[in-house]
Amino acid sequence: MRSADQQPAHPGDAEVPAEHEVPEDLRLAGEFPAVSREQWRDLVAGVLRKAGREQLPDPVEDALRRPVATGVSVGPLYTAEDAGELPATVGVPGLPPFVRGARAGAADGNAPGSWDIRQRHAHPDVAVTREAIAADLENGVTSLWLVLGEGAIPVGSLGEVLTDVLLDLAPVTVQGGEPAAEAFLGLVEGRGDLAPGGSLGLDPLGLHAASGQGQDLSGLAGFARRAAAHPGLRTVVVDATVYADAGASAVEELGCALAAGVAYLRALTDSADGGQGLSVDEAFGQLEFRFAASADQFTTIAGLRAARRLWDRVGEVSGASADVRGQRQHAVTSSVMTTRRDPWVNMLRTTVACFAAGVGGADAVTVQPFDAALGLPDAFSRRIARNTQSLLVEEGHLARVLDPAGGSWYVESLTESLARAAWAWFTEIEAAGGLAAALDSGLVADRIGTAWSTRSLRLASRTEAITGVSEFPNLTERLPERQPAAEVLPRGGLPRVRAAQEYEALRDRAEAAPGQARVYLATIGPIARHTARATFAANLFQAGGLDTPAGDGAGGLPGAGTTVACICGTDKDYAESAAALAAELRAAGATSVWLAGKPSLAVDGVDGYVYAGCDALDVLQRVHEQLGVPA
Repeated sequence: MRSADQQPAHPGDAEVPAEHEVPEDLRLAGEFPAVSREQWRDLVAGVLRKAGREQLPDPVEDALRRPVATGVSVGPLYTAEDAGELPATVGVPGLPPFVRGARAGAADGNAPGSWDIRQRHAHPDVAVTREAIAADLENGVTSLWLVLGEGAIPVGSLGEVLTDVLLDLAPVTVQGGEPAAEAFLGLVEGRGDLAPGGSLGLDPLGLHAASGQGQDLSGLAGFARRAAAHPGLRTVVVDATVYADAGASAVEELGCALAAGVAYLRALTDSADGGQGLSVDEAFGQLEFRFAASADQFTTIAGLRAARRLWDRVGEVSGASADVRGQRQHAVTSSVMTTRRDPWVNMLRTTVACFAAGVGGADAVTVQPFDAALGLPDAFSRRIARNTQSLLVEEGHLARVLDPAGGSWYVESLTESLARAAWAWFTEIEAAGGLAAALDSGLVADRIGTAWSTRSLRLASRTEAITGVSEFPNLTERLPERQPAAEVLPRGGLPRVRAAQEYEALRDRAEAAPGQARVYLATIGPIARHTARATFAANLFQAGGLDTPAGDGAGGLPGAGTTVACICGTDKDYAESAAALAAELRAAGATSVWLAGKPSLAVDGVDGYVYAGCDALDVLQRVHEQLGVPA
């Protein structure tokens, strides 16, 4: 006889057959034999050997590791042994070490709630900026980031720009040094008793890094004492995007941010020469950190978690109270990952980056418009930027759970690795005399330069792909026209780089050349045999702005409008006829012949080879020279 809970819920429902009843003690993998990591390694080794990898490392999974930051790489499999002692190093949201978030939940005690959706504005036309701000605040944006100064919003027009903005409902963070801070603080003081939140945005060390010119930190405490009269208003933004935009990996970005934060704590608490310094707790409350969020979502998630852990450690050593050690974080989608070419793909990149920032526990998030690398955004791109966040929060319900990645063996292991590597870099900066001294000596520039050079090799070989630029470029695209954006920070210090810059420069050169620069793809054999290599070669050459007409053999070369050809087929086809085809192509007018395959094929009459992992930028530059494309 069935128990009551096994009977049909309604008279018309069918009974559950006995063989389909769910046992009380359900073991999902109970009928499968237990497997070990060593067994998995044997399987991996077998697959790699079938792929031609005879010399394998020990452990074998190291063959599949990939770098994500200086001294930090990720493997293909993570288990509990990789995550270490989770309770001791992770904690819970809202309590030290704040790895799982600086907030325990929403003020009403219910769901955690959304992060702060912060939109950036820098248009020099006051009327345009006011209209854009109104549209943002009416459609989901919860705070503003205003860039003031030459070429951006005029400092003297700040009051006009914020005429209709209620600062207690829409906090404002300004950027523009002491003039911008003074203007905003004066505005807040003039409006009376408000709880404005936001920040004065002072970051003299960030300006030092960008300009190469040393800055005075002694005035920070004075601004902080005035800001303290307005609850929630902060004085300093530790803008780590300056280092990320110079090519830093997450390790350099976190380490430099930590060093800058410590330098600001010293300046804010300094009471030398009769000055009135802040207490340690007050100083901690005056800082906000700004980090870059990239499309490498797990590194972004782990990086934000690691940053909170490191800052908590600084607070612990400094004697700060636990309730002020939770790092306030503002995540901004990365400028380095943003492309000028095929800019619509940036919508996808920023969506992934925003997702990562939210999951990583950022308190405020700014999604840069997809056309940011082209100039000042228009109303459409701003709308897409803010709606990206609204969708993730309102439809994706991403903010309902605190630290949803917490407990993942992969994420916890990566958080630990980034924290340790960043702490080592931070201590190296401190040993060099602090961040200002490390900037002046070139230590920071050298370290970031090395990190960027390492990444540049991956970009050049396309092992790190840029969709729409180095992979699947669109040669017929029509780019949107945008008003040029002014340089916000002065030049002279750390460089500013973008991952796509070298490929985009080649595209620009090819398009500026007279006529259409082309490489003829000479295919061998049936389409099913040559498609893979022809597609690979087309992607590579098009990444440099080179059109790729194709044809069977050498017959199509005379009508292709080029003197450079690339043979595409299988290794078997190459052994049988590639040398003869190279000779036919030269007889038909080719001055240079390439082959889609590895150099080990050693085909007579071929000038170069294109293959997975080759230096694509070097190949493209050589082809440009062969075609006479002006440098």
